[in-house]
Amino acid sequence: MSRQIINPDSLVKPRGFAHGVRAGEFVYLGGQTAMDAAGEIVPGGIVEQFVQAFSNVLTTLRAAGGAPGDLVDVTIYLTDVDDYQRHGREIGRHWREMAGTEYPAMAGIGVTRLWQPEALIEIQGVAHIAAPEEG
Repeated sequence: MSRQIINPDSLVKPRGFAHGVRAGEFVYLGGQTAMDAAGEIVPGGIVEQFVQAFSNVLTTLRAAGGAPGDLVDVTIYLTDVDDYQRHGREIGRHWREMAGTEYPAMAGIGVTRLWQPEALIEIQGVAHIAAPEEG
């Protein structure tokens, strides 16, 4: 099976990890926090951080040749589950704007902290990109 590292130029250059790895028809999307292109966590709260983190995931997915509808599994790590739930409707609206309504399998997991102390959320996922049909 082929294996391709995916590190989009528009994301911070990774050190010691890959933003994504395509293995055959699957793309494994490394955990993304709300880090902007300058390497800083975006200001604001959970909604702003969700938008940036999910945008980073989708940037990597698109660089691998996929689209949001290809997501089959998403895990969201949260430092404050209650805060995420309080903003659930707004976060859901952003999800639909960014990825539509074909929802993957999902999990939300509360954690005590993330790699960057100011990060409130980290999102990782798996996508399946079918091989092009031969004609």
